[in-house]
Amino acid sequence: MNNTVIKKDAIGDPLSRVDGRLKVTGGAKYSGEYKVAGLTYAVLVPATITSGTIIAVDTKAAEWAPGVLAVITPFNASKVPGYQADAAKPIKGLKLFNDNKVYFNGQPIAMVVADTFERATYAASLVKATYEKQPFETNFHRNLDKGVVPQNGNYKDYVRGEVNAYKNAPVQIEQEYTLPSEMHNPMELHVTTAFWDGDDKVTLYTKSQGVKGSQRAIATAFNLDPTNVQINSHFVGGAFGSSLRTWPHEVAAVQAAKMVKRPVKLTLTREQMFTLVGYRPQTIQKIGLGATADGKLVGITHESHSQTAVYEEFTENSVNVSRFLYNSPNANTLYKVIPLNVGVPAPMRGPGEATGSFALESALDELSYKLNLDPIELRLRNYADIDLERNLPWSSKYLKECYQQGADAIGWNQRATQPGTNRDGEWLVGYGIGCGAFGAYRSLTQAKIKLLPNGTVNIQSATSDIGPGTATAMVLIAADTLGLPADKITFELGNSAFPVAPTQGGSATVSSVGSAVHDACVALKQKLYVLAGKSENSTDEIDYANILQQHNLPSLELTQESKSGADGQKYSMYSFSAHFAQVYVHPLTGVVKIKKVVAVVDAGKIVNHKTASSQMIGGAVGGIGMAMTEEAVFDDRYGRYINGNFADYHVPVNADIPQIQAIFIDKADTIINPVGTKGIGEISLIGVAAALANAVYNATGKRVRELPITPDKLI
Repeated sequence: MNNTVIKKDAIGDPLSRVDGRLKVTGGAKYSGEYKVAGLTYAVLVPATITSGTIIAVDTKAAEWAPGVLAVITPFNASKVPGYQADAAKPIKGLKLFNDNKVYFNGQPIAMVVADTFERATYAASLVKATYEKQPFETNFHRNLDKGVVPQNGNYKDYVRGEVNAYKNAPVQIEQEYTLPSEMHNPMELHVTTAFWDGDDKVTLYTKSQGVKGSQRAIATAFNLDPTNVQINSHFVGGAFGSSLRTWPHEVAAVQAAKMVKRPVKLTLTREQMFTLVGYRPQTIQKIGLGATADGKLVGITHESHSQTAVYEEFTENSVNVSRFLYNSPNANTLYKVIPLNVGVPAPMRGPGEATGSFALESALDELSYKLNLDPIELRLRNYADIDLERNLPWSSKYLKECYQQGADAIGWNQRATQPGTNRDGEWLVGYGIGCGAFGAYRSLTQAKIKLLPNGTVNIQSATSDIGPGTATAMVLIAADTLGLPADKITFELGNSAFPVAPTQGGSATVSSVGSAVHDACVALKQKLYVLAGKSENSTDEIDYANILQQHNLPSLELTQESKSGADGQKYSMYSFSAHFAQVYVHPLTGVVKIKKVVAVVDAGKIVNHKTASSQMIGGAVGGIGMAMTEEAVFDDRYGRYINGNFADYHVPVNADIPQIQAIFIDKADTIINPVGTKGIGEISLIGVAAALANAVYNATGKRVRELPITPDKLI
């Protein structure tokens, strides 16, 4: 068999998911599907008050219920070492069962462990608590004056040039934009199975976007050597950011397993998914834009207030995009958080950039009408050729190409200049654009590669896959670098025992892990060339398997580390997007039909057009939900969600989703990494909501500044 080293140009090929057959046949095991001998089941008991202290917990009825092994409360729980003030690195945030404080409604106050899930659920319903209630605040709008500058991170007010310079411009826009809380709601619930081996080794099957991060978190919590903590998360059924961290309930599962001395499986309910694993925070943003009469920006002011929890601070970059996306000599931003008696938010796909882009791109659209200027032309007149925030050149930027290709694909030339004048029968027709940017990151990553005598290659790295097709991308990169067919290569992930890899988030997996896979393949080829008596930089054809046989080697393996070089500090690195939407709006009913969405991205080299297109479509669907349907509704009398379930929390369904076309500029950015990729996970959503809101305005002349865009806001 001749395994040539000549490239087959595999990168970009539309390879089907290498794990697709496992997923569609049920062979893929998710965290809740592992069977462990002696397994027990844990169910959490939620607080029924929103703020206060627990005076007592009546557990007698639950303890006497059939099959119950333990009822864990703050009054009998074993101490988690990392929760204690004298710990080497005391854990911050919510510490379940460590004290009797209640910070939000639904906070777990007890946990029942039983021999079946049904028995644990029944027994949990028997647990009763006595509280001392305290006043609480959950209303975001009533507490806007209590916003504070975040204590963690660099969130000081940003100023470039003159503060509020927009107020001195000939043409001005000053508006407020509101986003409700949006919940992650992945199809797979959060499940953790934990079991101990003695007192110093523990294994978890848990839903994690970063098994190395989970390993460190559990080791810190229980004062263990990280090598004695094994995290498995081979498949993740969607996460969107809800599994970026190790949550208190995961620690609680490990704690329970130690107390009952048996494996424990803890499954969150769908209602608990609304309170215990984060969400996109409710946010109010004020935008001020000023321009000259010919459309040149004079100043941008962007202020944002977002909710956080009273027990832990959450922040995101909702104002940052306004500092660099457009060429304005003056820009200033302000960001504050409002602590409330709610569960702590978490990054949600596109995080703050998606929130910020809705406000900025809506305001820019409003400015275009005031200037009587095409929205694309306004963006072109304020195109930023460098990053003005950091005063650095872009590593690459092809946003102008995004404008052009998206406009052609959506039929922008059919857009009416005057809102409410384009009709198709009884329907009003509108077109909109929304743009975005998201940092292109690369983290230190290791990959282990092994060549076997039959000419196959196995690669391992402790990354995760929440759905984009990570293993498929890695196989393509390896196939391209080694010159091997894709079916000769396997990639393993989701295991904390594998070489180090970053958490899957921030659109950095292909850039980081892909670079490590590329570098490992290059290093393997160099070793093979040396064994073949050639220069390690040779490009001659060699037979990989034959070299192993000649040297009587059972295999050849190595672990390679890959990280950014010094050149990365000399450039500003981002992916860019331009999303276009065509909508039909019924003027009598306010019903909006989305006819078409075109998502155009400058995201470097596209490794696999098939899975990348799927990811772009998924991001656009998330943006449609953000714009049109999703809204967590709160009852401030009790501090509870009114629609904290899948029936009443509205996500887009098939009937809501139109034709979605993904277009890639597909130009490599080798400054960021050797593969030339920049990342599309976040950018696929950033800008979609604004494109839809702007299209609705173009159709109707009615500007919706508070999402979601429901019919009542249009009639």
